[in-house]
Amino acid sequence: MKFASFWTAAVATILGAPAAAAAVLASAGSAGCGKTHLVPGITTYHGLTSSGRDRKYSVHIPSNYSDTTPYPVVLGFHGSPGIGFFFEVDTRLSESRFSGNKIMVYPDGVGESWAGANYSQVSVAEDLQFVSDLLDEIRNDYCVDDSRIYATGMSNGGGFVDIIACDSTVGAQFAAFAPASGAYYMDNDDTHVNCKPARSPLPIIEFHGGADPSVNYTGGTGEGGVEPAISTWLGWWAQRNGCDDSAKTVEDSFDGDVHHTSWTCGGVDGVLQHWKVDDMVHVWASTELTPSAIAAGVGPTHIEASQLIMEFFDQFTKP
Repeated sequence: MKFASFWTAAVATILGAPAAAAAVLASAGSAGCGKTHLVPGITTYHGLTSSGRDRKYSVHIPSNYSDTTPYPVVLGFHGSPGIGFFFEVDTRLSESRFSGNKIMVYPDGVGESWAGANYSQVSVAEDLQFVSDLLDEIRNDYCVDDSRIYATGMSNGGGFVDIIACDSTVGAQFAAFAPASGAYYMDNDDTHVNCKPARSPLPIIEFHGGADPSVNYTGGTGEGGVEPAISTWLGWWAQRNGCDDSAKTVEDSFDGDVHHTSWTCGGVDGVLQHWKVDDMVHVWASTELTPSAIAAGVGPTHIEASQLIMEFFDQFTKP
């Protein structure tokens, strides 16, 4: 699903990230361990060739980055139309309070979108190959904890996160996933049987607004194709993960406007989670005013998705 492009006017400054990083779990590092980076704490911009096409991405490493310490990696996928920079600014995921011990990577989609929608400019296979090539490059250039690679994304980017999770090859490289306001064109009533996760249970946390006019909570025809009802989509992931639906917990807060659902799957508590904010529209959930909220003409929401996502990721490593 597409973001309104005019919200980019609200972005006035490029992110920096001060502050010290927290300790990370000990792990055997990748080939990039030992390579020095001169500007830690500042986002840098890069390119690579994948499937014969020039692709772009940006990287933000902690301000006290150590080339001998293996770090978790989080890939953040922007909405459409958009680029990684917009997603970084909107979510503030590069700020040390959220990712002080992580390497953040923000890839750019071709034509400012990701595969899976009818407006996408490349195939699912090509974008999945780009993700695999990008991870190879990140492992080679930075000190990476390969057991702690994660993906999050918004809107069309959230839908692409689901595509990765449903792919048994590329998805196998990730420890957990966090789509937000996802447009799940490739995981709907007709196509969900094609989802083949690499393992079960597969940790997933999802965020969605009950008042989202772009990716409707009840599903239907969206701008890029047919979308499932979010409750139905969650049911498919509960089945894939072997969750005990009878034992799921639902916690309501903020006078019943926020609903947090958690499942136990394969004996693992909270491996599937969902946050619904009834009055939230198509924005990144944040307790602070964000560019996407300004574009939508709304204020902050009750919950901070960036914090909740990082806390969720910290619970899971790739087996």
